[in-house]
Amino acid sequence: MLRDITLGQYYETKSKLHELDPRTKLVGTLIYLISLFMFTNAYVYIFAASFLLLCVLISRIPPTYMIKGMKPVIFLLVFTLFLNMLFTPGEVIFTFWKINITKEGVKQALYMGARLTLLIMGSNMMTLTTTPTRLTNGLERLMGPLKLIKLPVHEIAMMMSIALRFIPILMDETDRIMKAQLARGADFESGNLIKKAKSLVPVLVPLFISAFRRANDLAMAMEARCYHGGKGRTQMKPLKYRPADLLAYLVLILYMTAVVLIGKYL
Repeated sequence: MLRDITLGQYYETKSKLHELDPRTKLVGTLIYLISLFMFTNAYVYIFAASFLLLCVLISRIPPTYMIKGMKPVIFLLVFTLFLNMLFTPGEVIFTFWKINITKEGVKQALYMGARLTLLIMGSNMMTLTTTPTRLTNGLERLMGPLKLIKLPVHEIAMMMSIALRFIPILMDETDRIMKAQLARGADFESGNLIKKAKSLVPVLVPLFISAFRRANDLAMAMEARCYHGGKGRTQMKPLKYRPADLLAYLVLILYMTAVVLIGKYL
């Protein structure tokens, strides 16, 4: 299950989407996420899903790989849908004991499920097609105007990039620790919820120690390379917009226009 987490991982392949400027992909992801919250409309979600599928095909990332990244959040998704069905008032269509399932609740749950699924997969698309280094550079360039109010833009971008990069590393570390504990006779499955939580203590303690050790090693490596923040630093490969990026912005404008039209008139 832990190996199914794709957030923060980079899928290396050659595609037009991989070659785009990271600023274009960051803006595109933001626009896509905003479009999911603009309207509660089935046609909008179908259009957004079709647009995302087109991006997956262009990126040459296997659709099964994208779907695999949804496995770790299935429980959260199902739990959210269940709560929406229970606590949304309206016309009752099914009753079990004291639990009432309403027509409006089912409808709201379906909309919420589609929104969360597209949100997670859309966010994964950005990290799968952008290396952490380029993602950091793109974030820093986009947040450049905030330097006027003395905001440490470079440091914020660096922290976000390191956090994303550490997600798959810590997941692999957790997987190794759990396998080591299972080999020693640990049991993570049996018992009630409290017992299962207690059984995770032998995993969490070494995981935290490993995380702090990695953070310390990273800090020492950055100091050894004379890293003192973003002031005066240059880039080996500076970001430059290309015609493909301008075309991508045009596609994003057309996409948002279509979402507004579909949301209002369908």
